[in-house]
Amino acid sequence: MARLRVFPILRVTVAVVTLAAVLYAVARNWDDVAPHLGRISGGVLVLSTLAAAAGTWLTMLGWRVILGDLGSPLHPAPASGVYFVGQLGKYLPGSLWSVLVQADIASHLRVPRRRTAVAGLLALGLGLLTGLLVGLPAAAFLLRSPREGLQWWVLLAVPLVAVLLVPALLNRVVALGLRLLRRAPLEHELSGRAVLSSGGLFVLAWLVFGVHTLLLARAVAGPGALHPDLAAAAVTGYALSVALGMLTIILPAGIGAREGLL
Repeated sequence: MARLRVFPILRVTVAVVTLAAVLYAVARNWDDVAPHLGRISGGVLVLSTLAAAAGTWLTMLGWRVILGDLGSPLHPAPASGVYFVGQLGKYLPGSLWSVLVQADIASHLRVPRRRTAVAGLLALGLGLLTGLLVGLPAAAFLLRSPREGLQWWVLLAVPLVAVLLVPALLNRVVALGLRLLRRAPLEHELSGRAVLSSGGLFVLAWLVFGVHTLLLARAVAGPGALHPDLAAAAVTGYALSVALGMLTIILPAGIGAREGLL
């Protein structure tokens, strides 16, 4: 009974703190953003917003594939409710709040908390790996001087990241992680189809988010000749900056670190 009383209080507390964190992030960055808003037309704003929404929807589908493969397939409607509301938890310091919120919400749909938590952690891991994969070309912009061209040699690192998406290797990593946490192993290993499907959805999501960034970057740059590397910097830079921001656990959603890198 005590546990039943604690969870409603915890949900309300997380909701209030999350809202405060989002408002703080907007207020903190407002002075930097406001001067550029006038350069963004209504059409560009609509298109970039649609691209951001599409990217978010694709990430939910990738998470849903993993959860379904673990034994709890959900219709897109309730799955989106669990995922999107849970994602608000990422605006709290620490990267695991979203996973905890998703596990709590999904439990009302008779999905075991542990299964939702594992799916959330796997989605975070695959999101990080695919973000680094898509964002590797942008690393050249951080490693070169402004006068040098784009160093595509960075793409040589792609196989090193891609190998971690091999289903057999990923399942071994998951099994090792659960043993270290002294948790029971999964009912069954992730299928190769699920890993490839979710990984493909995450890659597509990063690219769509990159288009969202490119639309805004072109508008903010204003009239005149655009830098030839702007498209590569925007599309791959978004993925790299957000993926690296995910590693800054103490910052809510990597705020500050990701903007600085981008």
